[in-house]
Amino acid sequence: MICPVCKSDMIVVEHKDIELDYCLECGGVWFDSGELTLLLKSMDLESQNLYLKNIINSPEAESQEKKQRCPLCGYKMKKVIMGQQPGLLIDVCDRGDGLWFDGGELSQLLKQLAEKPEGKQGSQQEVINFLQEVFLAPE
Repeated sequence: MICPVCKSDMIVVEHKDIELDYCLECGGVWFDSGELTLLLKSMDLESQNLYLKNIINSPEAESQEKKQRCPLCGYKMKKVIMGQQPGLLIDVCDRGDGLWFDGGELSQLLKQLAEKPEGKQGSQQEVINFLQEVFLAPE
């Protein structure tokens, strides 16, 4: 897959059945919609299956950031606020292909998740730990 930001080849990072596309150049991460569903299932959050639909249906955030093209369908993605305050501005494919996190955004979201003590049991903590190991930049 080609990075929508810097146009470099991305690598695939795999954990169990979840394959995330990661750009070594800019640090961006692409979640296919199916990968997000698998991630939620691995965290015992099957009921959150509507999560992606909620994000896709979220109103577009006002931003001066350039709109990126979806690496799968090629259409421009919309900007959506995700997470707690301060919210993260991520790119979402309107067609449901997936989510794009610019370099550092996924680690910010993971830090927010790590601050929430409830719901981090077993497989949820395992997935959070994996994503932190792979995507948290050294400070």
